[in-house]
Formats: sequence, structure tokens, C-alpha cells
Amino acid sequence: MSNMHCTDDLPDRTHSHVFEEGNAAAERGTKAVMWITAVTMVAEIAAGWRFNSMALLADGWHMSSHALAIGLSAFAYAAARRYAQDPRFTFGTWKIEVLAGFTSAVFLMGIAALMVFGSFERILSPQPIHYQEAMIVAAIGLAVNILCAVILGGAHHHGDAGHHHGHDDHHHDLNLKSAYVHVIADAATSVLAIVALAGGWLYGWSWLDPAMGIVGAVLVAVWAKNLITETGKVLLDREMDHPVVDEIREAVETGGGAGVTRIADLHVWRVGKQSYSCALSIVTHDQALTPQTVRSRIAVHEEIVHMTIEIHHC
Repeated sequence: MSNMHCTDDLPDRTHSHVFEEGNAAAERGTKAVMWITAVTMVAEIAAGWRFNSMALLADGWHMSSHALAIGLSAFAYAAARRYAQDPRFTFGTWKIEVLAGFTSAVFLMGIAALMVFGSFERILSPQPIHYQEAMIVAAIGLAVNILCAVILGGAHHHGDAGHHHGHDDHHHDLNLKSAYVHVIADAATSVLAIVALAGGWLYGWSWLDPAMGIVGAVLVAVWAKNLITETGKVLLDREMDHPVVDEIREAVETGGGAGVTRIADLHVWRVGKQSYSCALSIVTHDQALTPQTVRSRIAVHEEIVHMTIEIHHC
């Protein structure tokens, strides 16, 4: 048995395009949303204390976590752009953005826990609420959340405009998605706050205010869990169930007839939104098979930007 080794780097498809035009649009969007959210957050917290609304306070403190998390998202884009050409990052700086998304999801979990704690505290110690004033502030907060969602939605569509080839299941920007989830979660808690305040104002259901705080916390926790799962999967390189793995196997093992060539060892991991790297060890009876031949077969899948190929001829 003889061995042949080939490592193929394609830097023009990894480092040089790692910070794309879509990332720049997402960075601008997250910065704008960060400042809008921060101003609204201060207004909601002040109004919550002034009008004694737990739902409004929960919404305000929840928005404070969003301002911090969205600021983290903007910082991640800036860091990814700054170090995009740094050779110390073997496969580029994309995972800085994913790490920011993961951290934002953890923030969401923490704020959900605080919302539950504050709501139960108000159930045990109810206090009078200025419903009309609190509803006005909550409605303003909802309008701001809708505006932020529109801004981030526009950045998302701009970033995806050039990415319709390949697989569509996990190609979205996880950093941008984390910011978007924060805004949508905040909009949902604003709606719940308005419902709670309306119920208390019209029907005297003061218990509805802290109850909606708990409902909002559960909703936020569910969204945070899903985001942690998605970002954690990328950070831990858990990609071997992705369809691209089967495509690599099919491209390598179909040439030369059944049983002539097989993959003995295969590792696939993500290095960008739509970019994957693979390392594979091949056992073959085809004496003419070369790493260049294997590379040309796999290269039809544009999402594979880096390959390390080892061939064992039997």
C-alpha cells in the first residue's frame, strides 16, 4: 500500500471574502438599533418605576439586555472586519460573530430568569399601577421594536441577496439573527405588557401584570434556548449531520465503480456562513486516482472552500 498526501488551500474563498458586503450592512443596522434600543430602554425603566408597572419594568430591563447584546453584535462585526486578513485566524473571523450570538442568547436566558423573579415578587407583594401612563410608554416601546425589526430585517435580506446557492437550512447570519431575536422578543414582551395593563385598567385584574411577566419570560427563554443550540452547534463544529457530508461521500465514492474507492475517515466543519472545510482519508484500488482528481470532484460543491486529502492506494 502506498500513500499520497495533498493539502489544498483556497485563501481567496476564505480570508479575502470573510467580511462581505452583507456583514457591513448588518453592522450598520445593529449599530442603529443599539442606540435606538438604549434610548427607549431608559425611558421604559424610568416609566416603570414611576407608574409602578412590573410588566413595563420587565420590558425595560429586558430591553437593557437587548441594548447590551445588540451592542455586542455590532462589536463582533467590527472585530471580524478588523481581523479579516489576520493570518492567525486560520479560517477567518466568522466565528467571532457566532460567539457574539451565543453570548447574546445567554444574556436572554439571564434576563428571563430576572423577569420570573420580579414577577413572582409582585404577585406576593402587589402594588398600585398607573395603567394609562404605563400603556402609553409600552406602546411607544412596541413601536420602537417594530422599527428595529424592520432595520435588522432589511440588513438580513441585504446579506442574503447573494447567497441563494447551496443549502438554505443554516446559512443565515447567526450574529444578526441573535440581534433580531432580541428585538422580536422585546416586541413580544411589549405586547404582553400592553395586554396586562389593559386588563388591569379595564377589569381590575392586577394579577395579570406579573402573570404576563412570567409568560414573557418563558417565551424569551424558549427563543434563547433555540439560539444557544444553533450557535453552540457551530462553535463545537457539530456539522457531520449536514447534507454537505453526504455530498462529499457521493462525489468521492461514485468514481471507478462500487467498492473501488471509499472514504475511510471524514471530518467536515463550518468556517463561514456557507463555507465548509473538510479533511478526508481515502482507500482505493484505483491506482490512477490522485488528490487533484478528488479535489475536482468535490469542487463542484462551492461551499467546500478548503480540502485536506489523503489517499491510500491498495
